[in-house]
Amino acid sequence: MNSPAPRSFTSWLTNKPYLLLTLTPLFWAGNAVVGRAVAGHFPPITLSILRWTTAFLIVLPFAWPHLVRDWAAIRERMGTMVLLSVAGISIFNALQYWALEYTEALNALLMQSSGPLFIAMWSLLLLGLRLTWAQAAGIVVSLCGVLVILLRGDVTALARITLNKGDLIYLVALAIFGFYSALSAKRPAIHNLSFLAFTFGCGALCLIPPLIWELSARPVMQFTPSNLAVLAYVAIFPSILSYLCFNRGVELIGANRAAPFFHLIPVFGSAMAIIFLGEKLRLFHLAGYVLVLAGVFIAARSTPSPRIAGRGPG
Repeated sequence: MNSPAPRSFTSWLTNKPYLLLTLTPLFWAGNAVVGRAVAGHFPPITLSILRWTTAFLIVLPFAWPHLVRDWAAIRERMGTMVLLSVAGISIFNALQYWALEYTEALNALLMQSSGPLFIAMWSLLLLGLRLTWAQAAGIVVSLCGVLVILLRGDVTALARITLNKGDLIYLVALAIFGFYSALSAKRPAIHNLSFLAFTFGCGALCLIPPLIWELSARPVMQFTPSNLAVLAYVAIFPSILSYLCFNRGVELIGANRAAPFFHLIPVFGSAMAIIFLGEKLRLFHLAGYVLVLAGVFIAARSTPSPRIAGRGPG
C-alpha cells in the first residue's frame, strides 16, 4: 500500500487560521512605527502607491496563472472587487500614512484596538451577522489587555491623551478597513493570489489621481538607500504576507472571530520595543499579554461564523 504523500509546509500553514491570524498582526506591528518614522520623508500618497505597485509586481508572476483562470469570476463581481480595492488598499492605507504625520504613537495604538468594533458593525450592516456573547466578551477582555500595556498600568494616563486631526483621520481609516474586512465575505470564489494581485494593482491605479495632486503640492520623495529599505519592508511584510495571512484566516473562520487578533498588534509592537529598543519588560506587560491572549482565545473559539465563499491557495 502506498503511503500518503507528505503535505507541504504551505499547504499545512494555509489551513491553520489561528497561526495565520497571529502572523498578520506580527507583520503589521511595525507598519505604524515605520509610517510615523518616515513622516515628512515619504508623502502619504507616494508611499501608498509605491508600496502597492511594488507588492503587485512581486505577486504578479505567481498570481498570473490563477488570474487567467479566475478572470471570468472576477469580471462577474467586478464592482465588488473594485470596491474592495479602493477601500482596503487605496483609501485605508493613504489615510493611515496621512494620519501618522499628525498623531502620536500611543494614540494610534489605542485606536487600532477599535478595529474589531468596526468589523462587528460592518458585519452586522452588510451581512446581518451579530457578535456572539463569546466574541463580544473576547473583544472586551483583549481590549482591556491592550489598555493595560499602552497605559503602562496607569489608568490616569487616559486623561493625558489628546486628540488631533490625525486621530480623526486614523479612525476613519480603521472604519474603512472594517468595511473591507466585512465586504470580503462577498468576494468571488477565486484563488487568494488572484485576489491579492487584482486588489493590489487596482488599488495602486486608483491612487494615481491623488498622486498627481500630491506631486504638485508637496516635495517629491528622495530615493535614498534608507527610503528604498522602508519601501521594501512595507511592500513585503505589511502588504503581501499580512494580506495573504489575513484574507485566508478570515476565509477560514469569519471576520468577527478574526477581529480580536487586531489586539495583538500593540502586543507585538511593545515586544519589539523591548527586543530591539532595549525597553524593560515590566509586570504590566505580562498582565496585558495575558488579557489579550485570553480575549483572543475566548472569541476565536466561539461558534464559527459563516465562511467566505472561496478557496485558499493550493
